[in-house]
Amino acid sequence: MSGSQIALVYGTYLLAIASPGPSNMAIMGAAMRDGRISALVLAAGVMTGSLFWATLAATGISAVLAAYAQALSLIKVIGGVYLLYLAFRAGRSALKPVSDFAGTDAGRAMPRYRSLYRQGVLMHIGNPKAIMAWTAIMSLGLRQDAPSGTLPAIIGGCALLGVIVFGGYAIIFSTAPMIAFYTRVRRWIEGGLSALFAVAGAKLLASQS
Repeated sequence: MSGSQIALVYGTYLLAIASPGPSNMAIMGAAMRDGRISALVLAAGVMTGSLFWATLAATGISAVLAAYAQALSLIKVIGGVYLLYLAFRAGRSALKPVSDFAGTDAGRAMPRYRSLYRQGVLMHIGNPKAIMAWTAIMSLGLRQDAPSGTLPAIIGGCALLGVIVFGGYAIIFSTAPMIAFYTRVRRWIEGGLSALFAVAGAKLLASQS
């Protein structure tokens, strides 16, 4: 695969994952609220979901799913309902009084890493845009005359970019200044996350009508 072709593939994937969306906003929120490790666990779940769709796209299954309206509709419904559930959770957190959060660092329960990881996986698997993005990426990079190392180069390179982007969000937004900022405007951040999840979920469900 030529340098310009691989650059096009990586650029397409980078634009798809770096732009603001539910996954990135969730990682930011987890970083400021629960710290770096929690955000990295959530980011790992998002990356796992991305690689799931990459595998399906590489085998051509995602194109089959996209061709069948019922399969794609089911994915949209599941993803939409899950995003609305996350909107409810974030909204409930935004309504909690400040006293529930102030001075509770020492007594705060350990974050549920399995739950965070599962959330990241389900968020990305339930996102039908990921199917289209990976199908487009594979169509750009994989051709009949492509050498044997093309597929590993696509998936491996995109995986590295995903780790850098998602992990970068987790690290940057878990710094002391960002955590202090979150403490001051927690309600606004959680409320914004709730609105974002609700809009994204509603759009997925509305697309079925």
